[in-house]
Order: sequence, then C-alpha cells, then structure tokens
Amino acid sequence: MSIRDNILKIKEEIGDEAKLVAVSKTRSTKEINDAYNSGQKIFGENRVQEIVEKQKLLPDDIEWHMIGHLQKNKVKYISSFISLIHSLDRISLAKEIDKYAKKSNRKIDCLIQLKISSEETKFGLDINHLENFYSEVKEYNNINLVGLMGMASFTQEKEKIFDEFNKIKELYDKMKLKNSNLKILSTGMSDDYKLALKNGSNMIRLGSKIFGKRDY
Repeated sequence: MSIRDNILKIKEEIGDEAKLVAVSKTRSTKEINDAYNSGQKIFGENRVQEIVEKQKLLPDDIEWHMIGHLQKNKVKYISSFISLIHSLDRISLAKEIDKYAKKSNRKIDCLIQLKISSEETKFGLDINHLENFYSEVKEYNNINLVGLMGMASFTQEKEKIFDEFNKIKELYDKMKLKNSNLKILSTGMSDDYKLALKNGSNMIRLGSKIFGKRDY
C-alpha cells in the first residue's frame, strides 16, 4: 500500500477519536511530502538536527512535534517554530524551554512525559512526582502544559502494555479534574496504538504503519 493509502486507512480507523502524528524520523522530504499531500499535517521527529533541516525545506503549515528525548542545549534551535514538545520530563529542560520561548515571544505547548514502563532505557518523569512537577512548571509564563505522554514497554505481552496505558490514563483523568487545560494524552505507536486507543489515547504516533519499515 502507498503512503496515501496507509494514511487514509488509519484516519478512517481512528475517526475523530485521536489525532495522528506521522513519525518521520529518517524519512526523506519526498516521503513526508507524499504524506502531506495526502492530508497529513502533523509530523513528529526524534532528533533536533533533523527537524531543523526538514522544517526549512517543507511546507510552512506543517505542525512539527518533538517526540524524542530533548537535550536542554538543543532547545534554542526549535523554539521559534515547534508546535508541541512531547518529552518534557525535568525542571532543567522546562527552564530552557521557557527561556527560549520568551526570546521567540511565544508560548510553547508541552506534554509531560511519564515513565510508565519498567524498562531502564525509557525516559520520563517518575509518576510519583507528577503533581509537584506540574505545579512548578505551570508557573512558567512561556510554557503551556497541555497533556501527558507515555511509552509502553517493548514487549509482546499485551496485558502488560494494556496495564501501562491504563495507568497513565488514570493519571490523566485525575489531573484533568483539576486542570482543564490538559487536553492531550499521547500514547501508542505503530505496534501498540490499538491498545492505547482502548485506554483513552487521543494522539497516536505512527511511523512504520504509514511509511513502511525503515531502511537503516
């Protein structure tokens, strides 16, 4: 199936239930343009250098999302155009985002990335620190906290993945009761997005499901 066919099929499947982020890391501008011309306007990247290069070459109305671990010394390169940062997980990073957003005279929308997996390689804030972290960061004038992001364990155990997504959904619902500005629950990738949708995800991040398996 073509990129266009894949996008139309996924959008038909998810309907209005969730927004689709096309994960375009390592993908060519031609592939991204194919997706764009099929109606896809939101693209997610993992590396700052790659997102900066692509943003210069591709249409201005693309919404660029930073979905990978973000080093604080790289914030300045994306602060003028980034639409959403999915991976805010520490105060030192929040300070840099706030500083460079102010210099760009804008507010940057951010998701708090929570560590819902037991895997050591996964980034994210400890869920036990969520409320204190949220209270501190919401005082920053140039950051909008708009939701939560989580990555499930890389495993074939569907029950484990389901439980992890359920855990972050419960936290999201609890936080939303007190904070009406929280609107996004970003969970689910190409292998597990159906389980994420069953647990309230309203933003899924799909790469290979759109573009096919990646050539490294």
